[in-house]
Amino acid sequence: MNLNLNNKNALVSGSTAGIGKAIAIQLAKQGANVTLLARDEEKLKKTLSELSKTGNQNHSYIVADFAEPEVLKSKIKEVVKNTTYHILINNTGGPKGGPLLEATTDEFEKAFSMHVLCNHLLVQALFPGMKAEKYGRIINIISTSVKQPIDNLGVSNTIRGAVANWSKTLANELGQFGITVNNILPGFTETGRLDDVITNAAKKQDVSEEKARLSMKNSVPARRFGQPEELANAAGFLASEAASYINGINVPIDGGRTKSL
Repeated sequence: MNLNLNNKNALVSGSTAGIGKAIAIQLAKQGANVTLLARDEEKLKKTLSELSKTGNQNHSYIVADFAEPEVLKSKIKEVVKNTTYHILINNTGGPKGGPLLEATTDEFEKAFSMHVLCNHLLVQALFPGMKAEKYGRIINIISTSVKQPIDNLGVSNTIRGAVANWSKTLANELGQFGITVNNILPGFTETGRLDDVITNAAKKQDVSEEKARLSMKNSVPARRFGQPEELANAAGFLASEAASYINGINVPIDGGRTKSL
């Protein structure tokens, strides 16, 4: 199977840690020219130094904060004047946890802006180039809450569902141009985000974090948490020519934890 991404340009958001960083590293291994997108320039420089260049790629980075969508829009507009992107990885840190009933309208608005609006701005900016190349891979990193809401993540459950439906609608519209739009749904994955979820679960259940961690592991048929690299492998496949007829789907990568089909 040919998973080669030589001469392909990839834009990876949230790419200085966790799943986003693992995906950036994986796409570079497959030969893509990777542009990192995140808000911390020092972390961007560090991640940039870790990307493979065995295919003589040219990697770069963009400093932007998804909390400022208009600034993001302006920066991306300038970048696409000189670079055509074939692959877009939409990946943003999730909203803070808590019961849905206690969420403020500000929390919803901030999360909607960061996850739906910023994703949309990136797609609008990159679409003309993908259409011209007749090759596009838009991959959204969401959550298994799209299929099964997760307790105590009320705002996240709501917004992730919005991203999934936005994505499915785009898949229907863009498929005719050789552009696919798919979602990866991470389960419990060893990242800083999971540490926060475990801390909140321990407080809510009034148990130790070690006990909360073990309970979460035992809820997974695989009896372990996933690694960011395991999700990156799926993203690398979906970004390749081999996945050209896979469009508009949700791919749970959760060790079998999600109960629904």
